[in-house]
Amino acid sequence: QVQLEESGGGMVQAGGSLRLSCAASGRSFSTNNMGWFRLAPGKDREWIASINWSGSRTYYADSVKGRFTISRDNAKNRADLQMNSLKPEDTAVYYCAVKIGRVGSVREYEYDYWGQGTQVTVSS
Repeated sequence: QVQLEESGGGMVQAGGSLRLSCAASGRSFSTNNMGWFRLAPGKDREWIASINWSGSRTYYADSVKGRFTISRDNAKNRADLQMNSLKPEDTAVYYCAVKIGRVGSVREYEYDYWGQGTQVTVSS
């Protein structure tokens, strides 16, 4: 079992920044892939970024590439999502998720554990 808890959400004006954190506990975090997803009203949950088990490889959706940065600190069992140049369309509930194993994925059904989500609201 892996327990995940997101923090850092909030309300920000367009062009601003937020940093989300995902704290993990339970089963070893450092050997698994992790990703961030978001769910906006009226839309399907969207994969936005993932990072491999060592942190050496990162992947981003086109919608956030160049603005968001995913990172992890395995010693602290933590992963972060730095979000810059935020836009109103980034408004969503953001979730971190862990996929057991070393192969990454953009498919939400391949992830095994999820946090409860944190709300990000970007005003224009």
